[in-house]
Amino acid sequence: VQLQASGGGLVQPGNSLRLSCEASGFNLDDYGIAWFRQAPGKEREAVACIKCRGGGEDYADSLKDRFTISRDNAKNMVYLQMNSLTPEDTAVYYCAADSSSKYGTGWTTTYEYKYWGQGIQVTVSS
Repeated sequence: VQLQASGGGLVQPGNSLRLSCEASGFNLDDYGIAWFRQAPGKEREAVACIKCRGGGEDYADSLKDRFTISRDNAKNMVYLQMNSLTPEDTAVYYCAADSSSKYGTGWTTTYEYKYWGQGIQVTVSS
């Protein structure tokens, strides 16, 4: 099982960026996929999750108006569209996968995910 994240980089405030997470070695449709991020000196925090609590998507409350998670099972890809980026979005972003359904806020917990991709840096700066 592998998760390969891509699409990070340097972006100016107010701009958008789309992260991609390519899954291999498993059937993506059988897994919930989440994005987490970790800013310097801070704990890793949940950003969004798709199909983690049955169907549908979940978002961190502070990000749901700007971020959108989606998946393409045919391509084994999960995406995170990030709009109106601010310097506070600067972090290392990770995608994670797990086959068990989450309950309540369980989707936000890092130990609920068995598989992790490598982190990718997103820097929002002028």
